[in-house]
Amino acid sequence: MGKRDVQEVNAGSMADIAFLLLIFFLVTTTMDTDTGLARLLPPMQEDQPDDTPPIKERNVFSVLLNSNNQLLVEGKQMRIEELTEATKEFMVNPLDDENLPEKKELEVEFFGLQRVSKGVISLQNDRGTEYQAYLMVQNELQRAVSELREDLAKRKFGKEYDKLEKEEQAAIRTIYPQKISEAEPKNIGGNK
Repeated sequence: MGKRDVQEVNAGSMADIAFLLLIFFLVTTTMDTDTGLARLLPPMQEDQPDDTPPIKERNVFSVLLNSNNQLLVEGKQMRIEELTEATKEFMVNPLDDENLPEKKELEVEFFGLQRVSKGVISLQNDRGTEYQAYLMVQNELQRAVSELREDLAKRKFGKEYDKLEKEEQAAIRTIYPQKISEAEPKNIGGNK
């Protein structure tokens, strides 16, 4: 018996197939992208006066997040679970407390003359703050505004805020604007 000859395999087309598979996977694969907070910045005003009056201290709700991820609201330590209610209390000022923000009278479509808060939420965090803690604070501040808007929409129009007409939503946003001023992170520190 003789030894059989082994036939050679043509490997030229294997490289072509591998290349086509590589291109296929590159085209069809989706890449994860970093996501951030969705914020719509106000349009830049060309004729902005340089002599803007300072905001009164009572009209500023100071929220600080230090490097130990501790929440300080108006200089006092607070649990993050309490932030939504504290923010709502600041924004509404139901008893016209002189330590909470002033109100101005505005004519609001669908509502008539309304007393609207002049309050601004000032958020600042430390450079060492964890991103997750920062997001939690952002979410609680956003939740406060959303809950106030939702409650007013149900009381006035009997519908959820998202189901209102654009003009109705605009009126509610006038009464409960989202005024959150975010300062650049700095070294606030923390208790160690």
